Amino acid sequence: MKSPFDSLPTTVVLGVVLTNLMVFAVMGIATGGGEPGTAEGAWGHTGYFFRWAHVVSGVMWIGLLWYFNFVQVPSMAEIPAELKPAVSKYIAPRALWWFRWAAVSTVLFGVLLAWGGGYIGDALALGLTDGSAMNATIGFGMWFGLIMAFNVWFIIWPNQKKALGMVTATDDEKKKAARMAFLASRFNAMSSLPMLFAMVGMRHFADLI
Repeated sequence: MKSPFDSLPTTVVLGVVLTNLMVFAVMGIATGGGEPGTAEGAWGHTGYFFRWAHVVSGVMWIGLLWYFNFVQVPSMAEIPAELKPAVSKYIAPRALWWFRWAAVSTVLFGVLLAWGGGYIGDALALGLTDGSAMNATIGFGMWFGLIMAFNVWFIIWPNQKKALGMVTATDDEKKKAARMAFLASRFNAMSSLPMLFAMVGMRHFADLI
């Protein structure tokens, strides 16, 4: 018997359905069985959806970034030469597709969230315009994220296309491109730590100041 989990799209749809069931259950509990629509933070609240989509996208993006740095790259030296083309031809291109579009999605929903919350300008100014520790913290996170996304699209991806043979390049160009992509990826892995601290701890960290 075929399971619904055999299909990735079906699994994702079921996850979204389960999320909605949970949201309405919490809304019902919070309102004591009253009208669910009156509960604050429902899907009708645009900011809540943007925050959820921002986090989901970010988990995909940083998860793949760490997969490349902690799993794929260190493993390549141990993989037999005859098996390496399978990684370069099938696994890496697909992972890079999700990687770069997850970066776009993370930035897009993050900007929409900050814009809707009315703090995008003060955050990008690192709190210097209003003296807010919270805006300074989230601002640093936003700048790290923007720099990382730039690296994904304008350094890592163009160089990976050469290194993986997706575009024409000499062996020397492939070697240089692979090195550049590697260093940019390591820069992003480093930057992901303060970025995540700022994103997750913006309120808690600010409260301590």
